[in-house]
Amino acid sequence: MAKTYDQAYFDKWYRHPDHSVRSPAELKRKVAMVLGQAEFYLGRPVRNVLDVGCGEAPWRAVLRAMRPGIDYRGLDASEYVVSRYGRSRNIGLARFGQLAELRFDTRFDLIVCTDVLHYLKPAEIRAGLTGIGEMLEGLAFLEAYTREDDVGGDREGFISRPPAWYLREFSEAGLLPCGSQCYLGPRLERHVAALERAQLPVR
Repeated sequence: MAKTYDQAYFDKWYRHPDHSVRSPAELKRKVAMVLGQAEFYLGRPVRNVLDVGCGEAPWRAVLRAMRPGIDYRGLDASEYVVSRYGRSRNIGLARFGQLAELRFDTRFDLIVCTDVLHYLKPAEIRAGLTGIGEMLEGLAFLEAYTREDDVGGDREGFISRPPAWYLREFSEAGLLPCGSQCYLGPRLERHVAALERAQLPVR
């Protein structure tokens, strides 16, 4: 049976004290780190964000507090999320793989995808990554965990892969690692240092 991302799911994994693995303080530090990385490489403030698999969009409020006026767009496959928060938090209904066809009227300074990829099958990951590579103006934060990580939280459906698998797929999409699960898009390739290129798999 497929997992259901309804209100009960988000209550359990994001709000219940016995299960939640993320604190508001940790989220603020993470968002600040990602914004700092993106703005360093872009050479200017981040203007817009695409948050893929955003859930109830916890990043939105933090981003808007740190960068008032930032343009936030979320996408999620949960009908509950879109029905309840779609209009108020600018969340559209879409699966990760649909990024292969979805396009918007702008490219994005920052694309975020947290705690999603390690639940998806390879074909869907590859399809979505092509869209990220094409829509990315600046930096992507792709928070994925592997068989080498001690992962907490929701283990149902977790697909255990080696780190090299993700690096290879990201590289095929033109995404270049710059540390802390951040990846530069093809338009910023010239900013990647040789030491960071050294961790890329050979094509």
